[in-house]
Amino acid sequence: MTIEELKNRKTALGLTNEMIAKAADLPLSTVQKIMSGATKAPRKLTLEAIESALFSEEKRRAEPRLYGSSCCEDSLGRKAQSSAADLSENAGFIYDDLPDHSMKGMVKEALTGYSYSNLAMGRTGEYTLDDYYDLPDNQRVELIDGVFYNMASPSKLHQGVLQGIFVQLDNCIENHRDTCFLYLAPSDVELGDDNNTVVQPDLYIHCSRERELRSPHHGAPDFVLEVLSPSNPQYDLWLKQNLYRRSGVREYWIVDPDGRKILVFDFEHDVLPTSYSFEDEVPVAISNGTCRIDFHKVFARVRHLYTD
Repeated sequence: MTIEELKNRKTALGLTNEMIAKAADLPLSTVQKIMSGATKAPRKLTLEAIESALFSEEKRRAEPRLYGSSCCEDSLGRKAQSSAADLSENAGFIYDDLPDHSMKGMVKEALTGYSYSNLAMGRTGEYTLDDYYDLPDNQRVELIDGVFYNMASPSKLHQGVLQGIFVQLDNCIENHRDTCFLYLAPSDVELGDDNNTVVQPDLYIHCSRERELRSPHHGAPDFVLEVLSPSNPQYDLWLKQNLYRRSGVREYWIVDPDGRKILVFDFEHDVLPTSYSFEDEVPVAISNGTCRIDFHKVFARVRHLYTD
């Protein structure tokens, strides 16, 4: 199989270089160089290892009945669950308090990994950062794995909640000025080394002085927060949650203004997400809990926008 055929198979299966490297037991840098064309004459054994990993994944998807047990792992190391109910019971994570119109159910599917992988990771395009920066200034989109995603204008509720969070986080950052840096959208963040992903998180923090440049931020922020859009909740819950996890973001918050919920993913410690309400103080994990966001105060800023 030629390199071009390997790339086409990778795209068709919706896999990342990280997944292929793990399945083929190869260094990530090796797979990246081959897929990008940087390695002009890769070793035959290396190409065969990649081809075998792709074939195994293709075969697994053709025979899903073999991977229905919660005790098993597929060829790429993802845990298989027999059902979302099993996941909830085994993990000890309670979903019943999440409102039907927002996170409930979708979070279950996001954590099982299968329904989501076909939806989001199966979409891989050919657009690059150059295409992104060539767009008109008034066209707001994000580029993920070579695919453009339109971004709707935020609502007053979205902006009010975001501003309330920003004010409190900014006070925390004051204690770490010149060490950690806080930004609001629109601010470009380039993720990965494939030259095909740039996003505009609603809010992000990075704690790396050498990355504090005028150019777009390159690399994973330490902390990312997205305010859920009621028109497309799957985007933040599934697509971007997966993107931030594999890109190396340490902590990811999804804030649902309509459901008045916050879902916190602590990727650094690889623990299950924690759900909070707008009555809670939510600790920021990357600060070891020294910074806390009082969502009762956040809600007070936007209470007039609710009808109940």
